[in-house]
Amino acid sequence: MDSRQRKNLRVIAPCLGVIAIMLGLVAYSPQLYRLFCGATGLGGTTQRVNEDAAAVARRMVTVQFDSNVEPGLPWRFTPEQRAVKVHLGEQKLVYFSAENVSDQPIVGHATFNVTPLQTGIYFNKIQCFCFTEERLDPHQKVDMPVVFYVDPKFGKDSELRDIDTITLAYTFFRSANPANARDLSRFLPGAPPDQANGEKLFAERCTACHALDANKFGPMLGGVVGRKAGAVAGYRYSPALKSASLVWSAESLDQWLTDPQQFVPGARMPVRVLERTSRRDIIAYLQKESGDRPKATAADASKPVRLE
Repeated sequence: MDSRQRKNLRVIAPCLGVIAIMLGLVAYSPQLYRLFCGATGLGGTTQRVNEDAAAVARRMVTVQFDSNVEPGLPWRFTPEQRAVKVHLGEQKLVYFSAENVSDQPIVGHATFNVTPLQTGIYFNKIQCFCFTEERLDPHQKVDMPVVFYVDPKFGKDSELRDIDTITLAYTFFRSANPANARDLSRFLPGAPPDQANGEKLFAERCTACHALDANKFGPMLGGVVGRKAGAVAGYRYSPALKSASLVWSAESLDQWLTDPQQFVPGARMPVRVLERTSRRDIIAYLQKESGDRPKATAADASKPVRLE
């Protein structure tokens, strides 16, 4: 390779690199744009979180709900409630109803935003049906849950001082990628539990405080089904839970996850799982883990740093 060829190569190589980067940005621009919007709240994009760790504030806001369906999609899609009033930091469960009025299964895909647009960075969704492919069978009707809260920092934003109403809007489109769609029948009351989804939810929403084989901020949960409450060795429970005459079963775990402090007054666990199917799947996963292992004693569990 002579000096002219080497000189040309030094010019061509960076140009090819820039072209490759530009092609990559074009290919992944929808995903990058979604990540950017999620981080900044641009365009009314809400935040996605796994739990509500915010303290409840006195200030209240009204959250209104809107629903739309693209022309040609034979679905009825409506909010079950037009508006709710919530305290900042308060976790809230609401439902949207979707019905396929056609004679064939259809896969839909929902997008969303909130208005005013600048409130998006404070609107946190713990659970929703957005940005996933969802299938409805012919003439099937399903109530789909959304769990959200408005960050108390909303009340400290001087630009939002006069805003007391937020609108959360969804639009369903016919899916362009119907393969591997999830079946909305999972939200029907008689749907069977999904242990695989329960494992995923456990990883997302429980492992910050719990493990199966060791005490963390909460007690170990391996073998919890069939175990007496407050019985894991090495964990310092709240007096209320330690003295409760309670054996963990699917039914008692469901009540506990719904509202632990109402179920056992004086308990200190702050986290709730409001949505029924999420509780069902998490409990199914814990039942499987309890059946697959001996009842845990936690003799070698780590020292706790927080009371349950």
